[in-house]
Amino acid sequence: MSGAELSVKVAFSLIGIMAFWLGMMKIAQKAGIIDFLSKILKPVTKVLFNEIPPESPAVGDIAMNFTANAFGLSNAATPFGIKAMEELQKENKDKTSASNSMCLFLGMNTAGFQLIPTTVLAVLIGIGYKNPTEIIAPTLLVTIIAFTFAVVLSKVLQKVWKGQRYNPHPNPLPEGEGIIDTEVKNDD
Repeated sequence: MSGAELSVKVAFSLIGIMAFWLGMMKIAQKAGIIDFLSKILKPVTKVLFNEIPPESPAVGDIAMNFTANAFGLSNAATPFGIKAMEELQKENKDKTSASNSMCLFLGMNTAGFQLIPTTVLAVLIGIGYKNPTEIIAPTLLVTIIAFTFAVVLSKVLQKVWKGQRYNPHPNPLPEGEGIIDTEVKNDD
């Protein structure tokens, strides 16, 4: 099989699996399954994302992103992740820097917890790999470790850099010093 043939075969297998899972996610969203997952994830979300209100639309977007990533659909997870970040930014008090919730979500999203690595399975099937499902257990183990590490590290760093924010105009002088008096005094 030539390289071009293999590329086309892999591309078509990816298109089929992506179309199937994106369709399933849309059906799940319309059927209310995503709202159901959001309710299941809400207690965990309240603890992890304690800066945002529980009724925030970001909770649903985080649940959608997490679900898409869990099924190995990083392409499908991207729009949900962008929407979640937009909602988290709306909740952010300091618009010039990322909130703790945004940093946590970025770490969780980057770690990419996966139950079923569908994209990798599609590529392995596309190239004719004999037993593509043998990657499921190692992928699950590695993504659990990476996801857990991302959450723990994010929470630890929140404590280390607590209250530190970007200040575009830092004043290194103690309060009151270095202030120029611009008031004109009349000695008459």
